[in-house]
Amino acid sequence: MSEKKNTYFITTPIYYPSAKLHIGHTYCTTIADSLARYHRLKGDDVFFLTGSDEHGQKIQRAAEAKGMTPIAYVDDIVSLFQQLWKKLNISNDDFIRTTEKRHEIVVQDLMQKSYDNGDIYKSEYEGWYCTPCETFWPENKLPEGKHICPDCGRPLELVKEESYFLKMSKYADRWLAFIDENPDFIQPESRRNEMIAFVKSGLEDLCVSRTSFDWGIKVPWDPKHVVYVWFDALVNYITAAGYHDNPERFKELWPADLHLVGKEIVRFHSIIWPIMLMSCGLPLPKKVFGHGWLIVDGTKMSKSLGNVVDPIPLIEKYGADPLRYYLLKEIRLGQDGNFSLPSFIRRINADLANDLGNLLQRTLAMVEKYEGGVVAAPSLAETVDEDLAACGVDTAKRFEIFMDDMKINDAINDVWVLIRRSNKYIDETMPWVLAKDNQKQKRLETVLYNLMDSLRIIATLVSPYIPASAEKMWQQLGLGDFSNATLQMAQVWGQYPADTKISKGAALFPRFELPEEVEESEPEKLVCTAAKEVFKPEIEIDDFGKVDLRVAKVLDCEKVPKTSKLLKLSLDFGTEQRVVVSGISQFYKPEDLIGHCIICVTNLKTAKLCGVESKGMLLAASDGDGKLQVAFVDGMAPGSRVR
Repeated sequence: MSEKKNTYFITTPIYYPSAKLHIGHTYCTTIADSLARYHRLKGDDVFFLTGSDEHGQKIQRAAEAKGMTPIAYVDDIVSLFQQLWKKLNISNDDFIRTTEKRHEIVVQDLMQKSYDNGDIYKSEYEGWYCTPCETFWPENKLPEGKHICPDCGRPLELVKEESYFLKMSKYADRWLAFIDENPDFIQPESRRNEMIAFVKSGLEDLCVSRTSFDWGIKVPWDPKHVVYVWFDALVNYITAAGYHDNPERFKELWPADLHLVGKEIVRFHSIIWPIMLMSCGLPLPKKVFGHGWLIVDGTKMSKSLGNVVDPIPLIEKYGADPLRYYLLKEIRLGQDGNFSLPSFIRRINADLANDLGNLLQRTLAMVEKYEGGVVAAPSLAETVDEDLAACGVDTAKRFEIFMDDMKINDAINDVWVLIRRSNKYIDETMPWVLAKDNQKQKRLETVLYNLMDSLRIIATLVSPYIPASAEKMWQQLGLGDFSNATLQMAQVWGQYPADTKISKGAALFPRFELPEEVEESEPEKLVCTAAKEVFKPEIEIDDFGKVDLRVAKVLDCEKVPKTSKLLKLSLDFGTEQRVVVSGISQFYKPEDLIGHCIICVTNLKTAKLCGVESKGMLLAASDGDGKLQVAFVDGMAPGSRVR
């Protein structure tokens, strides 16, 4: 009898069928896919769910505006999402649509259960409603004196209609007790604190039906009402898990291990959804994680602002794996992250083409040239080999720790330490020199074997992030079917099978040229204090204490378009990321700064330079001749206070 696998059930939110795709749609699903692939690599029985949320007033209005039925309207758009997931190599096990019959049955069943338990009652709703967010807002949650949506900033509609309500307030204390007993249920901690504060400020009963439109699932005991879209949409998770049509599978899968959602809908998933489940007597999911937004030039993507980035042209020009890699590498899970095309291209060239692609091509070329394409067994080991082996095994073990803790960014960075160590190993051992000495043939064979074994481990570890490229690497290494790759084997050195014939192919990651940047005007000059200037007047220690100096790591750096001196730096302060603009491009190229730790003033008033908001100022010294040097503090943790 085979050993029972651990089950891992991960979900993304089901997406509203927006007629215009943007790169933000890809972010959450790419994160979820990387976690799903990691757990499969680990040997878990994974169920990965995504889908589309197709009911509600805004869908009906959008369809009517186009002269279409709601179902015809969503059919066209849902197919775009499904095509996008295919292009991105998303490995979801199910795609649920809330218009499916299987889902309607479960929604009506749960609503009936809650009603029979005395938790749903009829009343009349009069209050403020955001149609785009499909959210009711009580007065005490609105900005003072303003009837605008706290989430999206759009005007609210005053709605008055007969509705059914869920007794949210009845479960407030039980919810708080659950959160106290399960401190990791809402992550990251900042979202948890927000949700606790929201509930403690007063939890109002939730309107769970509407009568002002009819595009939705009918309330089972009162069909003139349709189910409010959030009571409908959230139920998708247990529908797909088999609540109605596969009870045995449902027992295995539920409760879900992880709901991965955008921070703007954490409240629905961490407050409303758990209370719905409490009312129906069902277990609560194990974790809700609210990731940050993908922003463009410091601003959340918005069609009205015109800063929406369409992922399809990016994928068609640069490839799915490079886009996946950039999103996962550049953004620390839980924080907001910035997208820019120059940064994206630089990351492709530096990490994928130069580091990983170059390592693979150099190694395979040497195996072909010096061994006829067949990898011999190792024999003569030296200290440098042991160092590479230790790096490979340690990386694979840390990879598991990081990924279990959902620290995807840290896991990727650590894998790239192994990649760079392997490139350095080539320089240390110089196989081209060994090949010239017949007496060193065995040593050459050992070096090439070690490189191939390192690449075996690397291909395994990068597979959650760049799956198509990892599989091609595996095949070029001569290892055949990638389904043979496991995390357990990656954590053991020396598992590359000797006498294997490689299958060298085309380079996996081509280099791309950066788009041209035209400098037409200069902003106000940023003044640097020269060493020959007289000292400023003395200040009190309390005055100095007002300046908050912190260590920040430069995640990305690029020139500000149409300027000659400004660089835009994306900085990691450990707990948050910021953009700082600095007039230092005469002295530093962007690539000179990426990866370094610098000192930054964090509590300087925000300034806008050439259209880019700068939240802080980095420290640098300049002499009387105008030479400038940034203060680097590499080795210090981001966020460390400078005293």
